[in-house]
Amino acid sequence: MTDESPPRLPTRNRSARPAGRHRRGQTSDLPPEAPALVPVMPAGAALSDPRAREVADRVAAELPGAMADAYPGLDVRVARLGGPDEPGDLGEILEFAAATRPDGPAAAVVAPLITGPYPSFSDAVRQATGERGVVTDALGPHPLLAQALHERLAAAGLARPDRVRMLGLVTAADGIIVATTGGGEAVRAADMTAVLLASRLAVPVVPASLEGSPQIGQVADRMRETGAARIALAPYVIGPEADLGAMTAEAEKAGVECADPIGAHPTIARLLSLRYEMALDELRIGYQDE
Repeated sequence: MTDESPPRLPTRNRSARPAGRHRRGQTSDLPPEAPALVPVMPAGAALSDPRAREVADRVAAELPGAMADAYPGLDVRVARLGGPDEPGDLGEILEFAAATRPDGPAAAVVAPLITGPYPSFSDAVRQATGERGVVTDALGPHPLLAQALHERLAAAGLARPDRVRMLGLVTAADGIIVATTGGGEAVRAADMTAVLLASRLAVPVVPASLEGSPQIGQVADRMRETGAARIALAPYVIGPEADLGAMTAEAEKAGVECADPIGAHPTIARLLSLRYEMALDELRIGYQDE
């Protein structure tokens, strides 16, 4: 392990208001063994890549603000699956976290930067983490991800910028494909987000898979058979975990327009803070008795 590590992120000191008989202590009482938060990107997400760098920078910039109320001084470090000599390597960051805090139930909460199930990536993260930390579930499904997809579609001119509240109002596209990576399990999980997005836009929304079934072209054909004239693709990925070139090519082949991936959207920091909170609850860190 090298002696250098990414600098701690700036934080703001505020106080939280605990409640309940068995409750998490005041923020100043969060014990020193409280785990670091380590959002992790896949091995292919070299931090020199502009899209991966944008995601890493946004998470690093927004998480302290999103979590300052509850966890002032929280150690947040964005990592990636890689090698020991590569910047941001998960193994090195976990070793540093373990070496710089007292013994506790976990040195870090490792949060895969994925929207839904992605077994090969999650398994690799767990293997790399070992006993040095706990690995959270994916960030979704969650209503915030449906919001992010809506905003990406609106930015591309493929959906109304405001939430549709009357079925008579029409969005720019009359059919949306939510495309994900990770195989069949990911498609099934994306169905919930598709339902949430459909309720926002009042148009049919159907999930599809980049690697498996149903394929983007198959879904597009079925939508046209039911009367959809303009179909849009909403990449249900943050970005670094997917082959975006292949996704764009599939969209062009199917004759559908494509929005940007979720990327460095502000909701990602909020979802990471929720995952950290759930991990602390499971670890029983920071609780005190009446």
